[in-house]
Amino acid sequence: MMINKSYLESVTKQFLYYKTLGEKAMEQLAPEQLFVSVNEDTNSIAVIVKHLSGNMISRWTDFLTSDGEKAWRNRDGEFDETITNKEELMEVWNKGWTCFFDTLHSLTPDQLETIIYIRNEGHTVIEAINRQLAHYPYHIGQIVFYAKMLKQGEWDSLSIPKNKSNSYNADKFAKEKSIKNFTDDELDKLK
Repeated sequence: MMINKSYLESVTKQFLYYKTLGEKAMEQLAPEQLFVSVNEDTNSIAVIVKHLSGNMISRWTDFLTSDGEKAWRNRDGEFDETITNKEELMEVWNKGWTCFFDTLHSLTPDQLETIIYIRNEGHTVIEAINRQLAHYPYHIGQIVFYAKMLKQGEWDSLSIPKNKSNSYNADKFAKEKSIKNFTDDELDKLK
């Protein structure tokens, strides 16, 4: 059971880290840039946020008791530009993350082997969490990449800045060995 508790703590920190990365990327843009789509085959940051939120609300509502692909979800509609301003965008963003984190925080270690369904395909709770731990950072990466392209002016790095790896590593190796989640220091830097 200790490993399962550790797993839940670790993934919670990782999801929080990626949520924060997305927010810090979006904060660097002018509000209108959140709605830019460079061609018909790309989604604006607003659409990516809408899709992430739709996925989170569908997957994590009644997580243990109903299929993760809810009948009321309109996945195709998540890719329509319907959000009109940054405030609405952030409400949609936070609604999805709140649903997700509320459910994640409610899980207990003994539930991690429970079978849940997504589109009638059985997953253990661990598998369902891991599925989203691949899916959400994929889209957060899109948001960060797009934001860097759209940013007018200097980009405030969200990770190790270009040409700063040696000094970053020197700082890390100057400290005593410790056991902690990699996100502990990273989240502090992003604050």
